[in-house]
Amino acid sequence: MSVDSNTRVCIVGAGPAGLSLARACKAQGVGFDVFERHSDVGGLWDPENPGSAVYDTAHFISSKTQSHYHDFPMPDHYPDYPAHRHILAYMREFAWAYGLYPHIQFGTEVKQAEWDGRLWTITLSTGEVRQYGALICATGTNWHPAMPEYPGTFTGEIRHSVSYRSPSEFTGKRVLIIGGGNSGCDIACDAASMAKDAFISLRRGYHFIPKHIFGVPADEFAATGPQMPMWLEQRVFAVLLRLLIGDVSRLGLTKPDHRIFETHPILNTQLLHHLAHGDITAKPDVVRFDGKTVEFTDGTREEIDMVLCATGYTWKIPYVDESMFRWNSGRPDLYMNLFSRENRSLYALGYMETNGGAYKLFDEMADLVVRTVKARFDGTVAATTMDSLIASDQPDLRGGIKFVNSARHATYVEISAYRKHMKKLRRKLGWPELVDGVFETLRVNAPR
Repeated sequence: MSVDSNTRVCIVGAGPAGLSLARACKAQGVGFDVFERHSDVGGLWDPENPGSAVYDTAHFISSKTQSHYHDFPMPDHYPDYPAHRHILAYMREFAWAYGLYPHIQFGTEVKQAEWDGRLWTITLSTGEVRQYGALICATGTNWHPAMPEYPGTFTGEIRHSVSYRSPSEFTGKRVLIIGGGNSGCDIACDAASMAKDAFISLRRGYHFIPKHIFGVPADEFAATGPQMPMWLEQRVFAVLLRLLIGDVSRLGLTKPDHRIFETHPILNTQLLHHLAHGDITAKPDVVRFDGKTVEFTDGTREEIDMVLCATGYTWKIPYVDESMFRWNSGRPDLYMNLFSRENRSLYALGYMETNGGAYKLFDEMADLVVRTVKARFDGTVAATTMDSLIASDQPDLRGGIKFVNSARHATYVEISAYRKHMKKLRRKLGWPELVDGVFETLRVNAPR
């Protein structure tokens, strides 16, 4: 056992969260290694990464002005909503600019992480074994497809959307998309354009938010407009959507049974366009399969060639024993969605969902994690304060929103409420807020 092992961090994953953590470690002078099983950075945004869910037409659902890392804006020539190839190029440029590549061991999977009470013993796919004083899990959530189960047997083609790549897969087929998330709606639009007949099955009604409001990206419009209490914002946006979109039930969709923002927002009005033009038909939930016949809860039946299930993912951290985390509805129950309540040397980033751009938030969360790691390594008062907060603090991060009762929303946070509580924590710990300009001196490479 060496002193270096005691004060060195193991980061698992070189996707969006892992890169943010790596830069935060450099900023705080904390020794670290990143292990990435793929051959380059990018995580799920690299379609060549085995298990990636990225398809040819995938785009960000948050805009470039709200989604970039601190001190590293996306290029001006990027569109408002960058495509997956733009995001991948951006992430690799970020890793190059801040000299992160030398800290990443590619082609190396963390097979097992074991805690002995003092150190983490990390077993790698290369057969090498290393020890670390802290472990940060940043391997993400969209790697283990969750397939729905229905009575009966479907004799056509049925698979999860993780395997979907190109709209050409739908050509000449009668296609059913199951799932109303943003990916499901995007893929449904591909089916509407290419399939012989296309259908989308939704369990509940959703609020559809246009990607642009008065010519401005929707999240930029929300961020730069007047800041209102959530109850008022919900009322204002509800009126705005009635004016811009109208009653979606006229298109065959179920009317939402919840207020706006109480589920993850669907930023896709292209689907509404296709529904209005008869390119795709909305259906309620599936009741059963019978050969190639699919029966729905409204009693209708359709003959289908292909069923594509955009039904989400099971969250797993397979290299860490489940007992190291407290789980709630299949989600790790972490303090601030970052800190294990069971192990002071275990952290995670990226195991949450929110209603805003992720990368700047990742930076703020990574800074909080790495400062905590450093305080614990150094044995400062801030470490004791953080331990006390993790044991007793039960923040309400919903921002006044009553999220629907679903597994997906078990760890969902409202971004403004989350940031407000982070500021409160920083004041208690005596740590500065993360502001633009703090990373400027860390750049080691000019743009390529």
